[in-house]
Amino acid sequence: MNVIHAQNTELKGKVIGSGDVEGIHILNVTQSIYSTTDLKGEFIIPVKVNDTISISSIKYEIESIVINNTHIKNKSIEINLKDKINELDEVVVGKVLTGDLSSDIKNTKVKDEINFYDVGIPGYTGPQMTQNERRLYDADSGKYFYFYGIAASVNIYKILNKISGRTKRLKRIVAEERLDRFILRIRDLHLEALFDDTKLSEQQIAEFFYFCGDDSEFVVWCNNRSDIEVFEKLQKKLTIYKDNLKN
Repeated sequence: MNVIHAQNTELKGKVIGSGDVEGIHILNVTQSIYSTTDLKGEFIIPVKVNDTISISSIKYEIESIVINNTHIKNKSIEINLKDKINELDEVVVGKVLTGDLSSDIKNTKVKDEINFYDVGIPGYTGPQMTQNERRLYDADSGKYFYFYGIAASVNIYKILNKISGRTKRLKRIVAEERLDRFILRIRDLHLEALFDDTKLSEQQIAEFFYFCGDDSEFVVWCNNRSDIEVFEKLQKKLTIYKDNLKN
C-alpha cells in the first residue's frame, strides 16, 4: 500500500561532478524552495512525494528529478551531474618551472596591478568574500616585487600561483560563481512577471536564465541598468529563446 506523505521530509542530497560542486542551486520546483550545495556537494531541502527537484549550475547540465517513495523512505539522494558542453574555456597551465627564478619570472609576462599594498592599506576591506574569492585574494594579492631602498624582495607565492595556472583557475571559478549569483538574482526579481502566462516547462524556464547568462554582453549591460530596463531586455531575450525552441 502506498503511503501519502502530507508533510515535508528533509531530504539530504549530494551532487557528484567532475569539478567544483559548491554553490550549485537546488530548487524544489513544486514548492518554490531553494537550497545550495556546500563544499562537498551536499545539501538539504524539504520535499514531498511527486515534488520535482531541479539542479542547475553554470558548469553542469540541468537535472530534474521527481521525488518518489524510495527517496522519502531513505531521506537521501545522490545525483551525478554532466558537464556542460558550452562551459567556459578550460584552464591553460602556465609555463613549466625551470628552477631559474629570473627566467621563470620573465616567462610569466605578468603586469603589476594597483592594489591595497600600493596605497599602504594592509588588507582587504571590501564586501565579505566567498571561500573561492578569499582563495583568489590569497593567491594573487600584493605586488610581484617590493623595493626597500637598495634592497628588494620577491613575492614568490604570487609568482608561483601565476606560473602554475592556479590563479587563472581560481579566477575562472570566481567568475562562474558571480555569474551564478547574477542569474539567481534576475530570476528572483523577474520570474513571476516574466512567466505569468507562459507555456514553458520549469526546466525550459531554468534554461532560459542560463541562456541569458551565456551572453556576456547582456550580463555587463544589466549591471548598469534599472530593474525595469532589465525586465524589458529579458522580454526580448525570451522572444529569441522561444524562437530557438521552434527551430
